[in-house]
Amino acid sequence: MIATSALSHCARPVRRSVLGSFLALVLLGAASTLVPEPALARGPDGIADVAEKVIDAVVNISTSQTIEAKNDGRGGAIPQLPPGSPFEEFFEDFFKNRRVPGGKGGGSELQPRKTNSLGSGFIVDTAGVVVTNNHVIADADEINVIMNDGTKIKAEIVGVDKKTDLAVLKFKPPKDLVAVKFGDSDKLRLGDWVIAIGNPFSLGGTVTAGIVSAKNRDISSGPYDSYIQTDAAINRGNSGGPLFNLDGEVIGVNTLIISPSGGSIGLGFAVPSKTVAGVVDQLRQFGELRRGWLGVRIQPVTDEIADSLSIKPARGALIAGVDDKGPAKPAGIEPGDVVVKFDGKDIKEPKDLSRIVADTAVGKEVEVIVIRKGEEQTLKVTLGRLEDTDKAQPAAIKKDEPAEKVVTQKALGLDLAALSKDLRGKYKIKDSVKGVIVTGVDATSDAADKHLSAGDVIVEVAQEAVASAADIKKRTDQLKKDGKKTVLLLVSNGDGELRFVALSLQ
Repeated sequence: MIATSALSHCARPVRRSVLGSFLALVLLGAASTLVPEPALARGPDGIADVAEKVIDAVVNISTSQTIEAKNDGRGGAIPQLPPGSPFEEFFEDFFKNRRVPGGKGGGSELQPRKTNSLGSGFIVDTAGVVVTNNHVIADADEINVIMNDGTKIKAEIVGVDKKTDLAVLKFKPPKDLVAVKFGDSDKLRLGDWVIAIGNPFSLGGTVTAGIVSAKNRDISSGPYDSYIQTDAAINRGNSGGPLFNLDGEVIGVNTLIISPSGGSIGLGFAVPSKTVAGVVDQLRQFGELRRGWLGVRIQPVTDEIADSLSIKPARGALIAGVDDKGPAKPAGIEPGDVVVKFDGKDIKEPKDLSRIVADTAVGKEVEVIVIRKGEEQTLKVTLGRLEDTDKAQPAAIKKDEPAEKVVTQKALGLDLAALSKDLRGKYKIKDSVKGVIVTGVDATSDAADKHLSAGDVIVEVAQEAVASAADIKKRTDQLKKDGKKTVLLLVSNGDGELRFVALSLQ
């Protein structure tokens, strides 16, 4: 279970009996284990120096939000206590089960109320510029920055980026401030010591230390995942706080934890400073993110797809579709191309391409190396700007004409038919989609294992367009004669979104 460092600054208390048993077990265990050498137990000597140097640049972020009162079902309001309060369950049970005189409704109107939450942040400019997580300040009516000495100042939002969960705030400094600088997260090595400072459980100014457990970690929380994983203790309220190296430079922003209980189990994740620095610069300059856009849909290059395309070893990002209005089309990038290098940087998997394109300046001309039909080609593309747009809805299809007879043919464990008006209507397939429609799938076939289903449209077989089931059978028979073990299909859904699927010919 993946849990973000919650905005709430309270945690459910451990019952005393359970806590007592736990402490007993710990003490008993300690008696039977070897005590580590003091030098090995305390870690590097520089932690105290770093903490003293940067502690005044780390701030608490306090927010308030107006919410609607929660109805108890009988016209009354359930008091909204901090999550984890020892009275939380008592009040919920009492108000849900109590009888209200006068019956349902009670004759009173529920009033909205304010809730407060706490997170962390850090000062990057003595003019009063603070970096934190977007989820710390999201939907807040009021935001305050609390300094290490307790000084509280109202702050305003400069800009936010939901895709990386980052936000920049600004406040008017009441006195001289301490600011910290970004370090180079790319220089981090596994095992390097790091220091986290933040506001866990509203305790404020808390320092923890650990090591870099992993780099470039993708936990599928967003489109540009590339987290630093650390075992430094990160808990609720640490969100938005800095992760330092031993030089006192910020090399990450603590954002997520993985935990079954909501508390630290040594699996914390920080957005790397290389990403943060770029986002912060753009938010300060433009108040928004201006990401590069290539205009393609991509998918992984599996071993089977690599074999079909004669790529050894399997690597890169497979172009599954090209936007007609995007920069890739005039540059000559085509479906079936595999991008292995972009702007001089190696592309090992699709996420690499997504991150690098997003980080590249809008309007920049870059070289793209692709593998097309087994050979490398170098293309040049001028990047556009990524815009967040709503997905277009498929057009309604009229069904007032007589039904047509469907003739199917079997191949590759699929029932295949020519696209007709009736089939387009039945499976909601746009007129722009061309190819051969799948009307059934053998449950025991490789096609079923690869999640092909009725309504999918086969556009190409082995990078050649097909218009009938006979075309597909002819192509696959030839590939078998040529000794091929797999066949690569270009498959479209009803909206015209493409993907490649490699099926076994054996």
